[in-house]
Amino acid sequence: MSNEAEQIAQRRAKLDELIALGVDPYPHRFDRSTTIAAVVAEHGGTPGDVLEAEKPTVRIAGRVMGIRAFGKANFLVLSDGRSRLQAYIRADSVTERDFEVYRRLDFGDQIGLEGRLFRTKTHELTVWVARIAFLAKCLLPMPEKWHGLSDLETRYRQRYLDLAVNPDSRHVFETRARVVASFRRFLDARGFLEVETPMMQPIAGGALARPFVTHHNALDIPLYLRVAPELYLKRLTVGGLERVYEINRNFRNEGVSTQHNPEFTMLEFYEAYVDYEHLMQLTEALLSTVAEEATGRLAFAWRDETVSFAPPYRRLSLRPAAAEAATTRLGRAVSEADLRDPVTAASIARALGLEIETTEPPAAGRTALAIFEALWEDQLVQPTFVYDFPTEVSPLSKQRAGDPDTVERFELYAGGFEIANGFSELNDPAEQRRRFEAQLRARAAGDAEAHQMDEDYIRALEYGLPPTGGEGIGIDRLVMLLTGSTSIRDVILFPLMRPRLE
Repeated sequence: MSNEAEQIAQRRAKLDELIALGVDPYPHRFDRSTTIAAVVAEHGGTPGDVLEAEKPTVRIAGRVMGIRAFGKANFLVLSDGRSRLQAYIRADSVTERDFEVYRRLDFGDQIGLEGRLFRTKTHELTVWVARIAFLAKCLLPMPEKWHGLSDLETRYRQRYLDLAVNPDSRHVFETRARVVASFRRFLDARGFLEVETPMMQPIAGGALARPFVTHHNALDIPLYLRVAPELYLKRLTVGGLERVYEINRNFRNEGVSTQHNPEFTMLEFYEAYVDYEHLMQLTEALLSTVAEEATGRLAFAWRDETVSFAPPYRRLSLRPAAAEAATTRLGRAVSEADLRDPVTAASIARALGLEIETTEPPAAGRTALAIFEALWEDQLVQPTFVYDFPTEVSPLSKQRAGDPDTVERFELYAGGFEIANGFSELNDPAEQRRRFEAQLRARAAGDAEAHQMDEDYIRALEYGLPPTGGEGIGIDRLVMLLTGSTSIRDVILFPLMRPRLE
């Protein structure tokens, strides 16, 4: 019998012994007077003589995280996930049955305790136990600490274990919840309306991404899991909802990495009568507010650097920045005009060792974007707005006046990756149709991420979309930065994992 199997057998034997004692191992409820975290917060600094004089009593519950015995002195460590508190148990201070319950406790069991607070000779805050209530048996051995790749896998696959033994993990997800709540407060206070849009859609629209495909049996139609809520949110703006937002789950059938999970969460919002310049200013106020409300600070350790969300944020125009970096890398002059010419841009990309599209001539805008991403992304640790994108990679964005090859779009980078994408919304239905048709040609040429035609969305634009700015912010990636988590799996409670062969 393996060591783990032996431990499981011993735990099950103790469960049988508890039942033989007349203990209900899975009772319906336990009425606490307070939480362990609240006890520690209130009395963590209370001197021992004060506790002896006042004898405050508590009725608490939690998971057993430590068991020690020194002669007649028996100690437990109890945790509620936020804080830990020591408990002192003597055979002459509890009933005989309660002491028998104590003797059958295992690391990980759920129990309730009632008693008075005091400090031990080593000045540790402790509960002098008068009663013990058994609440649930932990039948499997609990891990005591994590180390190595195998434990990382366990953390992601069995998040309940991670949360039970790793307070830092709980802190990450509490921070995430505060981030989402702060987003809502900020937007609600500015007159935005929170809405919900379909997660199953007849057309996978709103982003250049490969969708997940499903089928509706009753209607006998194919459906796509949402890649973005954008087109539905803008339909609402057409309908007169001038400020709308959604905290949404998106699904993209693409790769998995430290920055990508097929299912992820975004904040997406739209405001009528504004452009991308307004959005950049709003984003600075939004992210600095959220960071401070969720964590109490604006600067965060990120790998070997510090990321500050204090405004203002740096700005880089995409083509000039790409040309500047290419000039430095190649040791010869590269101009913005070079990156607008398909043949010259392709030649520069090849000189840089980049893979480019095989179409002849390659699309200049896509090539310029590829050059920028290859030469700049890793350097964008501090929050940086990269703005004025090529039109051909931005099918839903409004073109700059006098420059049809460029749209009023920005991406916000921080920590070396994109965390937000915003633009002045294209509201000309004829131009939108031309853009969709160009995307269809790209799809026919083999681009699985190209946008599909959405006739109903064009119809909505024909009813009149006012000048509008729209933006999406990746909540998972933002939380990574605010908590110093280097993998997106660390900030998603249940990340997608490849099935493990047992």
